[in-house]
Amino acid sequence: MNCVIIDDEPLAREGIANYVREIDFLHLTATCENPVELMKLLDKRPVDLVFLDIQMPKMNGIDFLKIVQKPPMVIITTAFPTYALEGFQLNVLDYLLKPITFDRFFKSANKAKDYHQLLNKPSTDAPKAEKDADYFFIKSGSKYEKIRFDDILYVEAMQNYITIYTEKGKYVTLLYLKHLEQNLDQTAFIRVHKSYIVSINKIEGIEGNEIFIQSHRIPISRNYHQQVIEQVVRNKLWDKIKFS
Repeated sequence: MNCVIIDDEPLAREGIANYVREIDFLHLTATCENPVELMKLLDKRPVDLVFLDIQMPKMNGIDFLKIVQKPPMVIITTAFPTYALEGFQLNVLDYLLKPITFDRFFKSANKAKDYHQLLNKPSTDAPKAEKDADYFFIKSGSKYEKIRFDDILYVEAMQNYITIYTEKGKYVTLLYLKHLEQNLDQTAFIRVHKSYIVSINKIEGIEGNEIFIQSHRIPISRNYHQQVIEQVVRNKLWDKIKFS
């Protein structure tokens, strides 16, 4: 993976660069003193991963994440823990607090590797049998878990992770909700909230702004409510008007 280090402190840049050189699947393409330099770099060469400091001159790391469209994967490297929540809300992959140990850095780099492989897994040229498969695999912890589409109850997003609730249990994996949504059958699953996708066949009832699936209650946001009623209820609703 091509990676870039952004930090205004030379010693910090060199320390992270030394860690990068120890990891065979990372390739350091550039180091920058501030995000402005990175924005110029993104127009010239592909960047897969950015190690991003927060407090820097000209533009801090958080402001960069808010401005740039479709940023690469980002791992924050900072001495300030107070930005952690805001960072994860901006979909950073990990948050490393200085001083950073190599062990912690290596774990974070492996997380980036797994996610990069997931994003770049070929799909359009996949054999028909693979496209028509009724299951997929995810990495949950140290184990690869087989998930059947028919077993899924609903999916919940948590920062840059998702939890998949199934008939057999729940599984947490490193994945963005929008990427999972792109690979789901749109006639079988529906987005009901910015953080939730549910299986239409598993819905047992809807009341107000809540969906009932077994013992679970899933919120419906105002932006999705009309779409949910139209797609889930309208054509299946039996009432006096339908039979008059």
